[in-house]
Amino acid sequence: MPLLNSISTPYAEALLQVVDQRQETDQVAQEAKDLLEVWHSSPELRAAFSSPVLEPEAKRKVLVTLFGNDITPTFLTLLKVLADRQRIAILDAVLDRFLELYREQRGIALARITSASPLSEQQQQALHTKVLAVAGTDKVEFDLHIDPSLIGGFVVSVGSQVIDASLAGQVRRLGLALAKAG
Repeated sequence: MPLLNSISTPYAEALLQVVDQRQETDQVAQEAKDLLEVWHSSPELRAAFSSPVLEPEAKRKVLVTLFGNDITPTFLTLLKVLADRQRIAILDAVLDRFLELYREQRGIALARITSASPLSEQQQQALHTKVLAVAGTDKVEFDLHIDPSLIGGFVVSVGSQVIDASLAGQVRRLGLALAKAG
C-alpha cells in the first residue's frame, strides 16, 4: 500500500521525533500497541471513526473521553490532529508505521508467529532464543497469531525469512515432492 504508507509515514515520523525529544518513546510505543489492540478488536470503533457522518470535533471529543486519561498528552495530540484532518480512519496504518520506525531505531526484530494452538510460556521462550539467532539481533518482539488450519506446529516470519514448522506446511511440501516424482 504505497499511497497509505506515504500518507501515514509523515505522521509516524513526526510522532517519533517529538516523543524522542520528550523521552517518551518507549511509553508511547507501548500505548500505540495497546491502542492498536483495541482498534483491531472493535469493528464498531473503526466504523465510527471511518464514518464521514461524524464531524471531526465529535471524533476529537470521543478520543479524549476514551483515551485522554490513559495515554500521554503527546500521543493524544496526534489523535486529535488525525481527527481534525479527517485521517483518523488510518490510525492503524500510522501506528503500525510508527512502531516499525521505533523497532528500526531500537534494533528490535519483529517475529510474526502463527501457531495452530496457543504457545506456552516455555515454548515462547524456546522460540525466543532461536528467533534471536535467526534475526541476528539481541532484541525481538513477538506478534502471535493462532491459525487452526496449520493443523499443528507453527510458522515464524522475521523480515523476509520464513520458517515453516507447521504440519500443513509439511503436507504441502510432501505433496509437491510426490507431484515432482510422479
